[in-house]
This record gives sequence, C-alpha cells and structure tokens, in this order.
Amino acid sequence: MKFDILTLFPGFFEGPIRESIIGRAAAKGIIEVNTHNIRDWAPGKHKVTDDSPYGGGAGMVMKVEPVALALEALLSKGDSQNKESTLVILPSPQGVPFTHAQAQRLTTAKRIVIVCGRYEGVDERIRGFVDMEVSVGDYVLTGGEIPALTIIDAVSRLLPGVLGEPESAINESFSNGLLEYPQYTRPEDYRGMVVPQELLSGNHAQIARWRREQSIIRTFKRRPELLDKAVLTPEERRLVERLKGNN
Repeated sequence: MKFDILTLFPGFFEGPIRESIIGRAAAKGIIEVNTHNIRDWAPGKHKVTDDSPYGGGAGMVMKVEPVALALEALLSKGDSQNKESTLVILPSPQGVPFTHAQAQRLTTAKRIVIVCGRYEGVDERIRGFVDMEVSVGDYVLTGGEIPALTIIDAVSRLLPGVLGEPESAINESFSNGLLEYPQYTRPEDYRGMVVPQELLSGNHAQIARWRREQSIIRTFKRRPELLDKAVLTPEERRLVERLKGNN
C-alpha cells in the first residue's frame, strides 16, 4: 500500500515513518510512505499557502490553489488500477469518527493520499477534491499531521506481514467489538501483585474463556456502549446483565 502525505511540514514525519512497525513495514516493501510539501505547488515567488478569511474572523485559512494543484499532480501519476483504488482523505474534526472498522475498510485501498490542514481551517473548496473526511477524536489539533500518522499506523498494522504475529491484530481492542483482555508477563509475582491463576494453568480452553470474560468485564466498566453492538452468546449476555445488577 502506498501513502502520500500532503503537508506544510514534511520534516514532521521523518522520525515516525522510519521507526518501529511503520519503518519495518516500509523496509519490507509492504507499505510506501511519501511526503510532499504543499508549498511546492503554491503560486508566486513567496509560495503563500494561507490567507485571511472572507467575512473576517480570527486566524488564517489554507488556500485551495496549492492543494488542488498538488492533488492533481499526484493523482496524474501511477497506473489506472491504482487511480481507481486511491482514496484522498482530509483529517478534520468535522469528519466521520476514525475507528478500527474504518481502518479495516481502508486496507482495501491501493493508495491513500492524506491532506494535512493547518491554520484556522481549510478553504471549503478543498473538500471538493477529497473522498472522505475522518476525525481521530472530539478535539482540535494544530494540524492534520498527527491524525495522518494515526491513520497510517492503524491501517498499516492490519496489512498482512506487518505484525510479527498475525493474531496480534485479531486479539486487540476493538477488533471484535470489545476492549482487549488484561495482559501479563514475567515476573509471576511483583510486590504482591500476582498473575491470575487461569493464565498459569496451561489449559488453553480455560485461558480463552477467562480472556473472553475479562474482555467483556473490562468493556462493561470502561466502554459499556460497545456492548450494544458486540456479538455475544446468551451466556455472555447473562454475564452483562449480572454486571449491570452489581453496578
């Protein structure tokens, strides 16, 4: 999969895209991450990418021309198959929530182009050049660079061959509609805090049952709204009802 990032601050991505899982995925050739400076497409000697808003108001607005020219240049490259499976994304507080399910859907794309906004916002006409807007949370950031990294990380780790253990992505929080169960490693006893006996039993069926139950309990305590959409057995539904009764 190929990621193209349109940004005013390409240096922001130098470290993250070369480190850890993203860096290893790029080294394996599973993903390709390229950054493009929007200023390279800004008309005029001074390469201006923002201006004051029509109608007045605080802050500056990102201009439509550089972004439109940059997208046209990028999308004109590549074979026709990649063009058909390319998605242009604008990170925005006004976008649809970026969830695990959304990340899974994005893995079907061959290429993702991410437009990183800045300043007070983007010229509304920029939205006419993107396929979707996504929000990484109900808060405002200084730009789209951090959301862009979030999207790249969340999507990349779902691609075959990126994670060392394929089961890692399957068992994580949100992958089955629930939060992940508690995890433990050595030592078995640390200052009186001990590993649950179920995990030491060696009984794989018992361990699986314990993990599933703990996942439901943790979800109930921290994100109970997720249980409404989770696929649960009748016995698991009864567990949820007991938790509600004890709450």
